[in-house]
Amino acid sequence: MSTIELSEQEIIRRNSMEKLKEMGIDPYPAEKYPVNAKATEIKADFDPDKGNFKEVVLAGRIMSRRIMGKASFAELQDDTGRIQIYLNRDEICPGEDKSLYNDVFKKLLDIGDIVGVKGHAFVTQVGEKSVHVTELKVLSKSLRPLPIVKEKDGKVYDAFSDMEMRYRQRYVDLIVNPDVKDVFEKRTKIINTMREMFNEKGYLEVETPILQPIPGGALARPFITHHNSLNIPLYMRIANELYLKRLIVGGFEGVYEFARNFRNEGMDRTHNPEFTIMEIYVAYKDYKWMMEFTEEMIERVAIALHGTTEVQLGDQIINYKTPFKRVTMTDAIKEHTGYDITGKSEEELRAICDKLDIETDPSMGKGKLIDEIFGEKCEGNYIQPTFIIDYPIEMSPLTKKHRDNPELTERFELMVNGKELANAYSELNDPVDQRERFEDQLKLSEKGDDEAMFIDQDFLRALEYGMPPTSGMGIGIDRLVMFMTNKLSIQDVLFFPQMKPEKKAVELTEDEKLVLNLLEEGVPVELNELKGKTGLSNKKWDKAMKGLTSKNQAKVSKTDDGLRVEKL
Repeated sequence: MSTIELSEQEIIRRNSMEKLKEMGIDPYPAEKYPVNAKATEIKADFDPDKGNFKEVVLAGRIMSRRIMGKASFAELQDDTGRIQIYLNRDEICPGEDKSLYNDVFKKLLDIGDIVGVKGHAFVTQVGEKSVHVTELKVLSKSLRPLPIVKEKDGKVYDAFSDMEMRYRQRYVDLIVNPDVKDVFEKRTKIINTMREMFNEKGYLEVETPILQPIPGGALARPFITHHNSLNIPLYMRIANELYLKRLIVGGFEGVYEFARNFRNEGMDRTHNPEFTIMEIYVAYKDYKWMMEFTEEMIERVAIALHGTTEVQLGDQIINYKTPFKRVTMTDAIKEHTGYDITGKSEEELRAICDKLDIETDPSMGKGKLIDEIFGEKCEGNYIQPTFIIDYPIEMSPLTKKHRDNPELTERFELMVNGKELANAYSELNDPVDQRERFEDQLKLSEKGDDEAMFIDQDFLRALEYGMPPTSGMGIGIDRLVMFMTNKLSIQDVLFFPQMKPEKKAVELTEDEKLVLNLLEEGVPVELNELKGKTGLSNKKWDKAMKGLTSKNQAKVSKTDDGLRVEKL
């Protein structure tokens, strides 16, 4: 049986839990607690002259305490915020037995414990709205100490600021960093605002399969799993497009879905292997109509969230006031590279990439090459909302040919802050053309493009029954939340982002910690330069480096410039 190594604080808390049980107090009671008030509600609405909040029932987590003999103050945090509570020994223990105050509150409860209190609102002598407690009940004993922020002489201690720890232990992050909850509340408001708009227009919210026999609707590498009973491979959804269009074939005029998609690709500040996307398809519309629809939606979200179309993002002010600028992809590439890609062959495009120092590989067809040129040389220039329109046909296997130029398609991407935010088409509804496009994708797959689309025979069969002229649009919800909440990392807007396996905790000496704190993961530093920064003696330095390498926390490597050390 495995043993758990406990810190001194964890041992003390477990002992306190056992003492509560010995006193007949269940540290995890089952019955409901009849909360009738919230912290911010009391602080906002309590008026001594009105005499409201006379019978308050409040529950939350103890975040601080000031014990002063027979009376104490504490800070209670519920899901809305914090409020001060006041406890008097003789009021919560009216009889002879004073153990609830003297033993339970003063000795056996800790920061982080969840309690319920009954009492009434009042204002302290210094003018702080508080709750005068007459009853106290233990609701949940916390066995791990919280990283409570402390400040002394202008310095902050024990702040829960390490980003990896915050993402990995989001539950702690939400407790001790109040601004984090605000981001996720705004995320819900963004989704609800979009949903309200779609419902007002009469479109139907639907659900489509996550496990699919063919990964379709996007160019991406899928996650693969196996269905034991059917003995077939299945793919986790990379897009819901082809299923939603089947529903348009079936007779729905407008359908949408907030979908969780999965793509077996790299992770960075703007990509997570699972993410949320909203896709909407409306019959008898085209991409020009969808541009206006998308503008309306984005502007509406900005105003619902901020009361204005101007939104701070990093050091930029993004203005979502409609209408947005429109630029063709050909013009964008011509403007930012000087090359006109119109009518260029694959070989000519590859030569342009070479001249622009854009890395390519033999599996790339014309679509991928054009995409690389735009991504490397153009994309980052579009900070304010801009529709990039009329994509070359090779880049858009599910898009209708342009009504005026058969080499192009009726497609747009909305660019904001140098990144794609939304993607939309006049949907391809010609089953013969669609089959040819799928076959072109198959050829790319045979060349080694592991993101090329499969041929979805059932989707082709659906199109053969007839799909009305349709426009579809997909928008990345995670990225939209980032842009609307001034967050530059997707991990900040996901409750539980994908993380590398957690490293086993290693006990480090103070000297080892000093060295490690000066290193950034994966960034080699010249050995003697680092030693100078530590200020350690030769003996202490050698011991610290030996300890870090033996504990697999750092490695030393030899380069042409000498010895370098990096954090693992």
